[in-house]
Amino acid sequence: MKYILFVCTHNAGRSQMAQALWREHAPADVRAESAGQEPARAPWPEVVEVMAEVGIDISRERPKKLDLEMQLHADWAITLGCGGACPYVPTRVDDWQIPDPHGQPIDVVREIRDDIERRIVEFIDTRLDDMRQDRTAHQLRLARVLPGLDKEFAATHEADEIRACTDAILDRYDDAPVRMMVETIVFREARECLRDNRCGDVLASLPG
Repeated sequence: MKYILFVCTHNAGRSQMAQALWREHAPADVRAESAGQEPARAPWPEVVEVMAEVGIDISRERPKKLDLEMQLHADWAITLGCGGACPYVPTRVDDWQIPDPHGQPIDVVREIRDDIERRIVEFIDTRLDDMRQDRTAHQLRLARVLPGLDKEFAATHEADEIRACTDAILDRYDDAPVRMMVETIVFREARECLRDNRCGDVLASLPG
């Protein structure tokens, strides 16, 4: 499972459309989330209207504030023209310069919707395999877990063994629906394996 995160300022227009359109076009193994730095109370009415025109109801969606869990969760992020208001997301990031639809004439909002849909279809057609194969988020999590294990077990285990064991355990959680606690869980399980000298069993369980 992979996760793509769409971010705009209020999570009421562009990122809501992107998330909904991604769900329409993307395969089930790549899921979408959306959020904003300053979430509005509800999606913009003009955005709800143009999405309803293409058979997608986002009227019940509630804008969400971008938090640490979402940033750690994402394998890829796309910011949608929010400039300096968009926070740093520590994975692969694309920036789509798309105007804010709020307060725009309905014809303009339709054009924005269609532009987002075109970009999403193009991303799926040309870059989805890159996203599936990208290990940036995995490697970032691994880098945060290893220092404590290296410090504790340096005298009894080679660095390559510590890394391989931890990497194998982390692989088990790459599809976890909630990743906030994954690093803590992986650290604990790797620590137990290294302490009990069970790294060989972990590595032997790997496919192939």
